[in-house]
Amino acid sequence: MAQPCALLSVWDKEGIIDLGRSLSALGWQILSTGGTARTLREAGLEVTDVSEATGHPEVFDGRVKTLHPAVHGGILARRNNEDDMSMLAELGYGTIDLVCINLYPFEDTAARIPPVSNSELIEMIDIGGPTMVRSAAKNHADVVVLTDPTQYSGVLDSLAQADGNPSGVSQEERQSLALAAFQTTAAYDAAVSNELENRFIGQDIPSRIHLSTGEQTSLRYGENPHQPAAFYPAAGEFTGLAAAVQHGGKPLSYNNYLDLDGALKLARSLQVTCSNEPHSCVIIKHTNPCGAAVDQTQVGAWKNALASDPESAFGCVISFTQTVEKATAEAIGDHFFECMIAPGYKPEALEILSSKKNRRMLTLNPIEPRVEEVRLRQLDGGWLAQVQGPPGIDWGQVKCVTDKQTDDSEVALARFGSTVLAEVKSNAILLVARTETGCATVGVGPGQTSRVEAVRIAARRAGDRARGSMMVSDAFFPFRDGIDTAHEIGVATVVQPGGSMRDQDSIDAANEHGMAMLFTSTRLFLH
Repeated sequence: MAQPCALLSVWDKEGIIDLGRSLSALGWQILSTGGTARTLREAGLEVTDVSEATGHPEVFDGRVKTLHPAVHGGILARRNNEDDMSMLAELGYGTIDLVCINLYPFEDTAARIPPVSNSELIEMIDIGGPTMVRSAAKNHADVVVLTDPTQYSGVLDSLAQADGNPSGVSQEERQSLALAAFQTTAAYDAAVSNELENRFIGQDIPSRIHLSTGEQTSLRYGENPHQPAAFYPAAGEFTGLAAAVQHGGKPLSYNNYLDLDGALKLARSLQVTCSNEPHSCVIIKHTNPCGAAVDQTQVGAWKNALASDPESAFGCVISFTQTVEKATAEAIGDHFFECMIAPGYKPEALEILSSKKNRRMLTLNPIEPRVEEVRLRQLDGGWLAQVQGPPGIDWGQVKCVTDKQTDDSEVALARFGSTVLAEVKSNAILLVARTETGCATVGVGPGQTSRVEAVRIAARRAGDRARGSMMVSDAFFPFRDGIDTAHEIGVATVVQPGGSMRDQDSIDAANEHGMAMLFTSTRLFLH
């Protein structure tokens, strides 16, 4: 057997010395470039520079070093093809049997704060690396391709069992590594395309959607037991739910992820619109808020959020925006919830919360205020994209259109109510009220085809607490019946976008009943 040859050229040097030593011990020749070659030589390994194999020096500050037939011929030549092997021999090139590459850190560079210049970022676009990875992956029947340090040990075990013979790496293993390689270059290209579009064009909605993800986590099932499901973290550094640390309980389900996403979005929005209140608590059931509150104390936020609809809160998902305190855990007591997410937990609080089986507490630190971002939604035949964030209401332009006027306290309550309402499925009605030390929902009417019915549902949830409350609607009232029904249950103030042909009917109804009404000029549909 001819001496097998490995080309090692990596940005991330983790594990590369051990890989080089093991390959050398198995009788392999090592080809390398630049910093990788230097690292291996400093560790005492014998290394052949790629420039020696190509007969051409590295040029243009290393931009061109592996883009040469001696490299790609050695990778792409098909070992079972006589013409390929004759041509390789005629050219005087040898085969390359293993390629180990990881790419320039484009995504990490793009994520730097403050942002790097365009020219600095462009230097982090790898050219030779992806080309060699794709070449090796294409010819994986003859070439082993490694793109991640976690792959090294498995391949070395296979080679060791075959006394260093490349044939010791099975076709099944080669296929798996090749697939990982193509996924790596696809994700890399997507990251470059997305970042450069953002920098060069900068429009709110991308001209194309290039998705790339990390490796999936299989879930027990989807929304229902007969549906297979998985969670895919966004490519690159883990953020959001992918970065959350779970404390105890069984693995998260598909529905847990959906509800946790809803809880996080609302909690993060409240940090923007109600920043004067230190504590927020959100309770989610089937992706809809069934209770939310902001308060000067965390216990108060929890109790007021729960009071909104304690029946629906059975088996809920809870989010807090501050570290969970012992007193809060004691107040939650035996209440049955599926998951809780917060920036952290005091040790005594985590001990109390963990006393009940199958509760899942997650830490996400920090839970940052929400910003506008593009959100995607798949449908039959394509994708929809829109910018989402906290409600984009200009409160300086909100108008009180009734004889009875509102004050600053009511506007603050309207800000809170509108923030929660933006995460309630349409048609949506929300009843909110002032508490002793904050604001809270008192009734939620989600997802109705009739706006009047949404008012009735919110009223039933609120009971006597509807009296004196504020009613917030995600869209205008086409008829005065919604205002009349609100008066019947004791609502004092109405907040709606306005914009109906019959707005004056609603204004007249509010004036007849002695109610105040704010027009926000901003619809908050959520489908």
